[in-house]
Amino acid sequence: MPYEPRTYRQTVDPEGLTCFEVTIKETDLLVCAQRDLTDLAEDLIARARWELEEFIRTHPYYRDSYTPVELPEAVPEIVQRMADASKVANVGPMAAVAGAIAEHVARGLAKESPEVIVENGGDIYLMGETDRVIALWAGEQGVSNVGLRVPAGLMPLAVCTSSGRIGHSTSLGDSDAVTVLARNGALADAVATALANRVREPDDIQAAIQAARGILGILGVLATVDGHVGAWGNVHLVALD
Repeated sequence: MPYEPRTYRQTVDPEGLTCFEVTIKETDLLVCAQRDLTDLAEDLIARARWELEEFIRTHPYYRDSYTPVELPEAVPEIVQRMADASKVANVGPMAAVAGAIAEHVARGLAKESPEVIVENGGDIYLMGETDRVIALWAGEQGVSNVGLRVPAGLMPLAVCTSSGRIGHSTSLGDSDAVTVLARNGALADAVATALANRVREPDDIQAAIQAARGILGILGVLATVDGHVGAWGNVHLVALD
């Protein structure tokens, strides 16, 4: 799918936080923290990307596989976390990359800003003690004017979304959007991809939710297709103005 400009970022205004964008190669983040931490965010992204790129340089199957892969011993932590998540979700490890990097950056920034939100193309990691609301958008035909309330008690939390209709990531399904909540960013991202792959019509929603219920570490899921909505777990929807 072609890249879609992230115009939704223009509406982001979390109370008490300063937001700034950080881009290194394909990694394009919106970060909100208690002050501008661009330099630290760039360092965290660069380190994660270097570890991934160096591993992929000698193990290209890791980048190319659409199924879980076996790893050699002593790999970088982010490589291992993505591979572990992919095994749980039964997808390739790169299906977890956006969520893994969002969590990596958020946890690194939390040392300087306990309140932090990192958004990586629809995959979000939140830390702090303030309730937040995440606006949900699934294209012009999808659910609109709806937000997901994230109470502080659920944080740290990943909120990752995959879609068969919008965005540039590969999806084998035809969902408006499938959103997954978990404390593990790589897991939330990988499972969102796996569930979105299987949702092609409204009748698929219940099966996707049932699959999510059986995965340890998944705290909630929201699936939408053609105006039909299904949810389970810690999914608290609110109307937006």
